[in-house]
Amino acid sequence: MKTDLYNIQGEATGSKVDLPEKIFDAPLKEHTVYLAVKAHLANRRQGTHKSKTRSEVRGGGKKPWKQKGRGAARAGTTRSPLWVGGGRVFGPEPRDYSEKINKKAKKAARRSVLTARLKENRLRVVEDFSLENGKTTEMVSIVENLAPQGERIIFLTAEYDMALVRAARNIPLVQVQRADIASTYDLVRNKHIVIQKSAISRLEEVLG
Repeated sequence: MKTDLYNIQGEATGSKVDLPEKIFDAPLKEHTVYLAVKAHLANRRQGTHKSKTRSEVRGGGKKPWKQKGRGAARAGTTRSPLWVGGGRVFGPEPRDYSEKINKKAKKAARRSVLTARLKENRLRVVEDFSLENGKTTEMVSIVENLAPQGERIIFLTAEYDMALVRAARNIPLVQVQRADIASTYDLVRNKHIVIQKSAISRLEEVLG
């Protein structure tokens, strides 16, 4: 299948680019996309949350008052969960939130998102470009040409481009990522996808 090739001014150059049908005309699998995004977000969690139980809170070794004769409820420690400064009942403990999803499902999810963005007319292929000085102002004008204001956009490149990353990192709603490592979450959270022409072959290597 073919699509128009654009320049960084947002204009069609008149040339056509071949897109692999296996990647850009794939079946839409919404549930697989959901599982991939869910696993991605779960794997980002540290799981280091922790609260202390009554046995872990410092102090409370002495019985606050005698068992009988005071007219008050029995108490054996000042670190009871009923007391201010006491431990917590059933509080959070460190745990592993990571989830696994097989490689075929990961690839199917990414193909689904790329296909959906193409059908929504939110995916463009642009000529390869680089920013010599890595200036943010240059990148701002490119973003304005390729995406409506206020909407997230991701640029997929064939190789890691430090100048491009540096120019984009201070612009809200803009992300630059290598095509072969862009996750389903990266593709879903950005409404517009801009792929450099040379990055198509990298996508084909990974997802083809």
